[in-house]
Amino acid sequence: MTSSLNVHPEPVTRLQKFVSIELFKQTIAIMIVLNAIVLGALTFTEVGTRYHRYLTLADNLILGFFVFELFLKILAWRRSFFGYGWNIFDLIVVAVSLVPTSQTFAVLRAMRVLRILRLLHIVPMMRRITEALFRALPGMGAIIAVMALLIYVSAVIATNLFGHTDDPEVAAMFGDLPSSALSLFQVMTMDGWRFEVMQKVIDDGQPYAWIFFLIFLFIASFAVLNLFIAIFVDALQAEHESAQDERIEELDDKADDAKLARDEMIEILRGLSNEMAQLRNALHSKSETDHD
Repeated sequence: MTSSLNVHPEPVTRLQKFVSIELFKQTIAIMIVLNAIVLGALTFTEVGTRYHRYLTLADNLILGFFVFELFLKILAWRRSFFGYGWNIFDLIVVAVSLVPTSQTFAVLRAMRVLRILRLLHIVPMMRRITEALFRALPGMGAIIAVMALLIYVSAVIATNLFGHTDDPEVAAMFGDLPSSALSLFQVMTMDGWRFEVMQKVIDDGQPYAWIFFLIFLFIASFAVLNLFIAIFVDALQAEHESAQDERIEELDDKADDAKLARDEMIEILRGLSNEMAQLRNALHSKSETDHD
C-alpha cells in the first residue's frame, strides 16, 4: 500500500497528536480484539442464544467507539484523512457494519467481521507484512499467469492421455478439460495426489503415468510455487529496508535537532559568560572607585 497510496502526514494540531499517540492506538487494538471475541462468541449457538442480548450490546458499543474514532480522525486530518489508504479501509469496514439488519443486506451485515482486519495496520509488524504482500502482487500476477498456462497445457495432455477410459473414477478426473485442470490443481497442492489421483490412473492401465505426474509436480510445486515465496520474501526485504531508511532519517532529524539545541545552548552560555564578565568588571571598577 505504501507504493500506491500517500503516507500519513505528521501530526501538527493537538487533536492530530492525540489520535496519533500510542495509547490511543493501543486502545483501538484492544477494542478490535474484544470485538473479535464478541463476534466469535455469537457464532456458538448455546452462547449466542443465552447471552445474545449482552453480546449484541457489546458489539454495538464497540461499533460506536469505532465510529467516534473515525469521527475524531476525520475532524483532525480533514481532507488529508482520505489520502491515506488504511483510513479508507477503516472507513469502508466500519460503514459496512452500519448497514441495517435485513434480508436484503444480510451478506453485508455478515461482513462486519472485517473490522477485525483493522489489526493489520494497527500492529506495526502486521502492517509491514501486509504492505509487502501488496508490493508483491504485480510479480505474483505474472506467476499466476504462468501457472495457469502450465495447468492448461498439462490438462490438455492429461485429457488426451487418460480421459479415454471406462473407469468412472478416472473419467471423472480426466474425462474433460475442466476436470483435468481441477485434478492437476489437486496434484499441485499435494493433497492425496499419490493414491487418489496417480495410483488410480496407473491401475487403469497406464503404468508410466507416474512420469507425467512427477514432471508436472516438480515444475508446478517445486519451481513455480516457490517463486511466490521468493517474490514475497523480496518484497518483505524491500519493506524492511524502507522501514530502516525511515528510521535512519528520523534519527538523523533528531540528531540535527539535538545539534541545533546544543548550539543554541552554547550561544546562551556564551552570552551569560559575557554578561558575567561585564558584571564582574563593573563590580571591580566600582570597588576601585569606592577605594579611591
